[in-house]
Amino acid sequence: MAPYPISGESGERRAVMAVLAGAQADDIAGGLARIDGLSDFTELRPAETGLVMLRGRIGGDGAPFNAGEATVTRAAVQIASGEKGFAYVLGRDARKARLAALCDALWQSAAHRPAIEQHVLAPLRGAQDERRALRRAQTAATRVDFFTLVRGED
Repeated sequence: MAPYPISGESGERRAVMAVLAGAQADDIAGGLARIDGLSDFTELRPAETGLVMLRGRIGGDGAPFNAGEATVTRAAVQIASGEKGFAYVLGRDARKARLAALCDALWQSAAHRPAIEQHVLAPLRGAQDERRALRRAQTAATRVDFFTLVRGED
């Protein structure tokens, strides 16, 4: 469960961004290519790469500490109908950040949301679910169950 549960459209948007963050740029671009009539967009903030500090807590609730740094790329776009999309992605993939921001803006538009859900998000969710299921199956195959036998001598 998320540390700060969000319901409604904010929660849905958060879930959409999680799907896009876990996808490859080519997969996002392939989904967008299947949508007809996409409007042009302008870059509000060109994709740029920087560092963020990763914080951790021992045991999940201990004192915070700096675990290290990670490279992130962010982008912001606006589509012709006025919706603004934002994206932060792990790594240096400017194209992925731009595409994720475009999907965010299009998802916010009532005219484009069904197409984005059908052609971009549904295939990405399916692929991510398959990868998770495969990883769970591989992990389950290595599971060892320990049991204790009761000895007769007490």
